[in-house]
Amino acid sequence: MNLPATGRRVLVSGASRGLGRAVAQAFAAQGDRVAVHYHSRRTEAEATLASLGGTGHVLVGGDISDPAGAARVAEEAFEGLGGIDVLVNNAAVNVRHPLPETSYEEWAAQWQQHVAVNLLATANLSHLAGRRMIEQGTGGRIVNVGSRGAFRGEPDHPAYGATKAAVHALGQSLAVSLGPYGIGVASVAPGFFETERVAARLEGAEGAAIRAQSPFGRVGGAEEIAGAVRWLASPEAEWASGTVLDLNGASHLRT
Repeated sequence: MNLPATGRRVLVSGASRGLGRAVAQAFAAQGDRVAVHYHSRRTEAEATLASLGGTGHVLVGGDISDPAGAARVAEEAFEGLGGIDVLVNNAAVNVRHPLPETSYEEWAAQWQQHVAVNLLATANLSHLAGRRMIEQGTGGRIVNVGSRGAFRGEPDHPAYGATKAAVHALGQSLAVSLGPYGIGVASVAPGFFETERVAARLEGAEGAAIRAQSPFGRVGGAEEIAGAVRWLASPEAEWASGTVLDLNGASHLRT
């Protein structure tokens, strides 16, 4: 399959800020064209778009937790880019809902939201992009953003941990399914990394405890995670298809 090393057409979901922005910037920096997806943070997504090097990038907005919304986002991205070579499933929700403190009504609502955004949107965008890649006949890459929490447990965020474990499993299933078409599928499983959203948690005693989870005494950077995503999407990473790549600074070791 003739997957180019640069100049590719890349859709990044949830790219208005944080890791999504870093991923979009990483691809743009190597000459790829990026569709920057957002749901409600248009102003921040426009800032992401403005920060990208190169030309030919597009902005696509929509609610990908709704199947019809995901289809519209994908079609706008494919039309704006002229096709699709790489999909990065980054969009996610992560709301605290520990069972002992959460009412049943809120518990059920949080599970529905986490499943809709973290899992079903990932599955639906993967279908839409995968089918387009098959039609193009040039191969492609799908990279999913999972989590360390899928392996170590998330007592305060159980739906997040569970849906990220499902995302890892989905990626491995699709790796086997799409390999014959030259489409590699892999996932990253980051530990705690610094973004605007979690900046407050890194202050004071909680921040010190979070940093102490890693023997390096720090948390990750969004750019470090984005670099791994970019590599997994590269032509050289075809043999990494099916992998779940731990990126947690040895804060959690799997066996």
